[in-house]
Amino acid sequence: MGFACLKCCTRCLENLIEYLNKTAYAYMAVSGDSYCTSAWNGFLLHLKHIEKFGSANALAYMFIFMGKLFVTSLTCSTFYFLARSDKKAMESIDSISGPMVMIGVAAFITAHIFLCLFDEATMATLHCLAIDMDLHQGKPQFGPPTFH
Repeated sequence: MGFACLKCCTRCLENLIEYLNKTAYAYMAVSGDSYCTSAWNGFLLHLKHIEKFGSANALAYMFIFMGKLFVTSLTCSTFYFLARSDKKAMESIDSISGPMVMIGVAAFITAHIFLCLFDEATMATLHCLAIDMDLHQGKPQFGPPTFH
């Protein structure tokens, strides 16, 4: 019981540090401040615009997950149709499910690596919007009208 509690607390601390790192790096990219200053200012910026950050991050996670599923299913279906079209290869294997599972796992991992960059871009874009709103009394001045 004690080990499970310690593991849960460690996981919570790890998630908090990861959140602060993402916030600090995004704020640092916009302002050029030091890491500690950026972490604090980014945290305060998140608290001030928590509803915008929360909804945009939830939407970004949904799109990232849908992208991962799309890439994985497209890769697996492409493999399936290519394997079915090669009669010689189909005669040499008993089942196509084993290779398809391996290709699906590899495609999901690859999609995860590339699509997680979208999450970082979302965070940086939200920081830019929040800083612009703070500098101009709640009315963003820079960026396209759809960004506002």
